[in-house]
Amino acid sequence: MIVATIFFYLFSVVLLGSAAMTISARNPVHSVLFLILAFLNAAGLFLLCGAEFLAMILAIVYVGAVAVLFMFVVMMLDVNFAELRSGFQRYAPVGAAVGVVLAIELLMVLAGWRFVPNAATFRHAPTPPHLQNTVALGQLIYTHYVFLFQIAGVILLVAMIGAIVLTHRGPSRARRQDIALQTARRVEDTLEVLHVGLRAGVKEIGIRRPKIPEPVDGPPPRHADLPHSHPVTPHGEEP
Repeated sequence: MIVATIFFYLFSVVLLGSAAMTISARNPVHSVLFLILAFLNAAGLFLLCGAEFLAMILAIVYVGAVAVLFMFVVMMLDVNFAELRSGFQRYAPVGAAVGVVLAIELLMVLAGWRFVPNAATFRHAPTPPHLQNTVALGQLIYTHYVFLFQIAGVILLVAMIGAIVLTHRGPSRARRQDIALQTARRVEDTLEVLHVGLRAGVKEIGIRRPKIPEPVDGPPPRHADLPHSHPVTPHGEEP
């Protein structure tokens, strides 16, 4: 009992300290690391309370997925944190007022809290004595509340799809193939046959030739001045 009490206070102190450092650290990478430490200590508290399923979920899902995702986002995205902190003083009074209201509400709840001596008998689904906590939770979720559990999963899926649709803005630059338009093309829509008379050129059908420069009066260019010219021996072999 003494060992459990020591570990409870140890986990609690480290949890409170890491939570405070998460919101007060200037470096966002350090904030994510303190958040991971807070999750691990919260998992330790759940283990002491006998909720090993919640402890493993907190360690696997939050520490192994969410916190690592936060770390990748912070390290890979070029976020201008100086610009984000520029409006801190402007919104500081509003934030302080909200914090004071929340603190007063928490104090009122704690002041009116009373422990009932036989509170364990009022449980809606008590844990059977011959089953472990995780086994009892699995039987309760996947038998009595399986439909509600599936509905919650569908709601989360719809929320994820909605978030993706809302963040996908602007016209798409990807080229897409319209098969119906391609198969409906006719020869007369894509090909035009022009009958051009002999020596008529292309001026009559609206096509202009580039202007040919006028010849410059002067002596004809020598053989050495011609482009790509090479001296040739009498026998036709290059030197």
